[in-house]
Amino acid sequence: QVQLVESGGGLVQAGGSLRLSCAASGRTFSSYSMGWFRQAPGNEREFVAAISRSGGSTDYADSVKGRFAISRDNAKNTVYLQMNSLKPEDTAVYYCAATLGLSDGSSWWDITEYVYWGQGTQVTVSS
Repeated sequence: QVQLVESGGGLVQAGGSLRLSCAASGRTFSSYSMGWFRQAPGNEREFVAAISRSGGSTDYADSVKGRFAISRDNAKNTVYLQMNSLKPEDTAVYYCAATLGLSDGSSWWDITEYVYWGQGTQVTVSS
């Protein structure tokens, strides 16, 4: 069992930056690949970024590539999402999630691959 707690959300002006953190409980954090997803009102939850167990591999949604950076510190059981050059369309509740591994033919983008989820943190970007 893994419990995930996000923090770092808030209100920021367009062009600003925020860093989200996701703290995980338990001693098996390094066994999980981690992802960040977001959900805006009226929209489905969508993939933002993911990172492998060791941190050696990452992936990003096209909409955030070059602006967001995912990282992790396995010693601190924490995954981060650095968000720069924020846009109003980045406004959403951001969730971190954990997966032990991907099914054949799947990808980090697949929301059904993640078994543990945090409660979310609100990010609001004003224009």
